[in-house]
Amino acid sequence: MLATMNDITTAEGLDRDLGIDAPTGAAPANPPRSAQAPGTDNPLLSDDDPPRFDVVRPHHVQPAIATLLQQAEAALQRVTAEDFPPDWHALGATLDVATERLGRAWSIVSHLNAVADTPELRAAYNALLPAVTEFWTRLGADERLYAKVKAIDPHTLNPAQRRARELALRDFVLGGAELQGAAKTRFAAIQERQAELAQKFSENALDATDGFCDYVPPEALAGVPDDVLAAMRAAAQSDGRDDACRLSLKLPLYLPVLQFAHDRSVRLRLYRAYGTRASDQAEGDAAQLDNGPILREIVALRAEEAALLGYPSFAHLSLASKMAPSPEQVLRFLRDLAQRARPYAEQDVAEMRAWARTHLGLDDPQAWDWTYIAERLRQERYAYSEQEVKAYFPLPRVLDGLFHVVQTLFDVTIHEDGAPAWHPVVRRFRIERGTQLLGHFYLDPHARTGKRGGAWMDDARSRWRRPDDGRLQTPVAHLVCNFADGVNGRPALLTHDDVITLFHEFGHGLHHLLTQVDEHAVAGISGVEWDAVELPSQFMENFCWEWSVLQRMTAHADTGAPLPRALFDKMVEARNFQSGLQMLRQIEYALFDLRLHLEGAPDGDVMALLQQVRDEVAVLQPPAWHRMPHTFSHIFAGGYAAGYYSYLWAEVLSADAYAAFEDAAGPGGDTLQRAMGERFRREILEVGGSRPALESFQAFRGREPRIDALLRHRGLA
Repeated sequence: MLATMNDITTAEGLDRDLGIDAPTGAAPANPPRSAQAPGTDNPLLSDDDPPRFDVVRPHHVQPAIATLLQQAEAALQRVTAEDFPPDWHALGATLDVATERLGRAWSIVSHLNAVADTPELRAAYNALLPAVTEFWTRLGADERLYAKVKAIDPHTLNPAQRRARELALRDFVLGGAELQGAAKTRFAAIQERQAELAQKFSENALDATDGFCDYVPPEALAGVPDDVLAAMRAAAQSDGRDDACRLSLKLPLYLPVLQFAHDRSVRLRLYRAYGTRASDQAEGDAAQLDNGPILREIVALRAEEAALLGYPSFAHLSLASKMAPSPEQVLRFLRDLAQRARPYAEQDVAEMRAWARTHLGLDDPQAWDWTYIAERLRQERYAYSEQEVKAYFPLPRVLDGLFHVVQTLFDVTIHEDGAPAWHPVVRRFRIERGTQLLGHFYLDPHARTGKRGGAWMDDARSRWRRPDDGRLQTPVAHLVCNFADGVNGRPALLTHDDVITLFHEFGHGLHHLLTQVDEHAVAGISGVEWDAVELPSQFMENFCWEWSVLQRMTAHADTGAPLPRALFDKMVEARNFQSGLQMLRQIEYALFDLRLHLEGAPDGDVMALLQQVRDEVAVLQPPAWHRMPHTFSHIFAGGYAAGYYSYLWAEVLSADAYAAFEDAAGPGGDTLQRAMGERFRREILEVGGSRPALESFQAFRGREPRIDALLRHRGLA
C-alpha cells in the first residue's frame, strides 16, 4: 500500500556497478481492462496488457498524466474524509487502485525517457515531472492519511499487510508527514527541486555521451578488435566519412579502445573526453552541460531535507530504511575491506609498472595507459584475450544458457511471448511454474543513441491481489543492458563481463518476478532494504564461472564449438586478476558517496573531498582534470545516494549464499542444485520485502552472514 515517489520517478532502476513462446490455448492471467473514456485512444490511459509501447507518443503524456493525477487526487480526498473507515482493504480499493494506475502510466513515460529519448519526449516528461513529484510528495506527507493508516488495527491484517503497514508508517515519517507549517512546505519544495535536478543530471550525462564526435583514421586504431573497428567505421560512414572511424563514449566502443589501441595519443583523447563528460573541464560547447552546480545543489538539498526530519546528516536519513545500523558502521566496514585489499592492489600496480617499463618502455604510465597495460599483462600471463573469449558468447546462446540455469534452479519455464515494444530489438518473455504464469520481462540488450548507459532492471508492474476485483496481477520487469550490437550479419558477441552483467540484471528480475507475496508494497523488490536488494543479482553472477554452465552457454560464432576447457581454465586462473585494484575502486566510490552525505564537502568542493578519499584508499590517481562525480548517476540521479556501499554489503550476503550451493555440490560438483535453488527461491526470492532481509538470509543460511566467502571469491583471503 502507498507506493513512494521513488517507486515512480527513478528511471534507472537497479544497476550493476560499472556504473529483470507462449503456450497455445492459454488464457491470459490478466485479461485486458479498459478504464479510458469512450472514444479516446490514449495508450497511457489504457489498462491493456501488454502496454502498447509502440504507439505511445509525446502528445499522449500531458492529457493522460493530468487525468490520472486528477483521479488519484480525488481518491486521496475520499479516503482522508472523516467518515472513511481506517480499513486496509477499503483504502487499497480506493486509493491504491488510483495511484497504481498513475504509477504504471508514469513508469511507461519514465522508461521510454530512459531508453528512447527524443527532444519531444524529454520535454513532455519534464513538463509533468513537477506535478507528479508534488503529488507523491504530498501523498507521503499527508497527516490525515498517516492518521488513517495508524488507526488500522494490525491484528486484522495478514503478515504481509502488517509488514506493509509498518513500512508505510516509517515512510510517512521519512516523507515529512509529521512536519508542520513552513517546514512541511519547504520539504515539499525540496522534493520537487531534487526530482528536477536529478532529471537534468541524467540528461546532461546522456547528451555529453551521445554528443561526443571525433574521427581518427583506421590505422590510428591498430590493436583494436575487428568487430569494434567495423562498428566505428560504420558510424563514420553514416556521417559521410568513408575514410575514418568515429570514436564513441558508449562503453562497448570506448572500453576496447582503452584496452587495445596501441596509440597512446588516441587513448588519451578518448580517456579525457570520457573523464570530463558533463563537467567544467569538457572541451568547447560540451562544457555547457556541466553537472557541477547541479550535484552541489543536490547535496545541499539533501542535507537540508535530513535536518528538517531531525537527522544529523543525509547519510543517517538514508540508512534509516536500510540494513546497516549506522554510517559509522558502514565506514568501519569499508575501511576494513580497504585495509584487506590494499596489499593486493599495491602488488597489482607494482607488477604493471614493471611490465610497462620492460615491454613498453614506459617509466611513468598515465591514467590512460593503465587499462591497456593491464590487458597486455593479462594476455601475457594467462595467454588469452577478452576478444578470444568473446567469440564464444553470441547473445542467443548466452540467453539459452541463462534460461537453463534459471529453469534448473528454480523450477520455472521461460518462453518468448511477443508483444509490441519500444524498439525492434526488444523481446518479451513469460516465466511460469507449471501452468501458473508468474510474470513477464522485456529484454533490451543493445546500446544506441537516445538510450542511457549502464545496465538496470525496472519494476514495470508489481504482483498484487487487486482489492477492487480480487484479480491477481502478475509482475512485469524491464531488463536493460548496453551491449554492442552484431555487425556484418553476425549475432551480437558478449564479453565475459557482459555475460556477468546480464546474469546480474536477471537476478534483479527474478527477485521481482518470482515473488509469491500478494501485497504490492512488499512484493518482489518492493520493501526490500536497499543495501540487501543486490543479493539476488550478485548471487547470479557466480554461475558465470561454472564449467557446467559455460559448456551449455557458449558456441563459437564461426565454428559453433563450445568454449574449450583449456581456455576456461585460463579464465578461472585470471578471475581475480587485479581484484585488489577492483575492490579499492568500489571502496573509493562508496566512501566518497557516504562521506559526501555524512559530512559534506569542504567549502562545497566535491573534488577536494574525493581527493581526500583517494589519498586514503587509492593506489592509482587520475589526473586533476578528471571529473568522476559529474556522471556518477548512481548517487545523483538514481537510488544509491549514501547507499553505494550496498554493492559490497550485499556481496557479503551473496557470496555467503552461493557458498551454500558450493557446499552442497562438493569439490568439483555441479552447483545447479535444484533442492538448494528451491530453498533460495522460497526464503529469499518469493518473500520479497514481506520480512526484513536479515531474517530472509538467516532462514536460507541458518545463521547470520559471514565475510569469509567474499574474501575467498575475490582472492583476498
